[in-house]
Amino acid sequence: MTETNVELEFDGAVAVLTLNRPDVLNSMTPALARDARAAIAQVNETPSARALLITGAGRAFCAGAELKDAFLNGSANQSAGEQLDVTMRDDFNPWVTDLDQLRIPVIAAVNGVAAGAGVGLALAADITVAARSASFILSFCPKLGLIPDVGTTWYLPRRIGLARATALALLGNRLDAQEAAQWGLIAQCVDDTQLLDTAMEMARTLARLPTGIALELRRALKHSQSNSLSAQLDYERERQCTLIESAAFREGVTAFREKRAPVFG
Repeated sequence: MTETNVELEFDGAVAVLTLNRPDVLNSMTPALARDARAAIAQVNETPSARALLITGAGRAFCAGAELKDAFLNGSANQSAGEQLDVTMRDDFNPWVTDLDQLRIPVIAAVNGVAAGAGVGLALAADITVAARSASFILSFCPKLGLIPDVGTTWYLPRRIGLARATALALLGNRLDAQEAAQWGLIAQCVDDTQLLDTAMEMARTLARLPTGIALELRRALKHSQSNSLSAQLDYERERQCTLIESAAFREGVTAFREKRAPVFG
């Protein structure tokens, strides 16, 4: 990438997207979101990319939206609300949607504080791992009179339950990585020096999965949140009847019979 807001590198089948505004703790701006979305589009169009790892440069993952004067006062042509509406509709929210619709699995390696909208970004990954020194902070309600955004109100209660999600959002307490793992907010808490190695090992494992299976799993789990048991059983049956005819399934069965690891195209 030529943009300085993000860096995109490829390590074999793993694409590594680094938020690159360390001087401001990788706080989110429309420009950062646009650059990140361009990088994700590039990953999606790269056939050899089989997993995406997202992390932050410096001592933070993402400190949330950058609170400039325009957030408070708006501009000459738009009120603060009108301006924020454009930013969220056109930049921040589509970034989360891009990750949700990505054909390959996504890992977030949280290397420091994830605050505000940065929490939503961290939770938008399929798997979230964090350094032991990392923390998660939702200051929207107690300090700004706002509600969590960028998907946080959707992901948070689904990961840790409504009671804990409500308390965390209303109180704005700092949740350290170890407790976040105990609560189920993240998949794993690791020593700081092991964060990227652990995340890369996971990413390389995910890169061996059949292309598109992460998207299938996301959709199945989403349906399970609102479906009755009967409806979910029907959904599983319908998808399995399609997936069983795929080349991936044939390779999986063949590899099982030949007692070898499957190699998915």
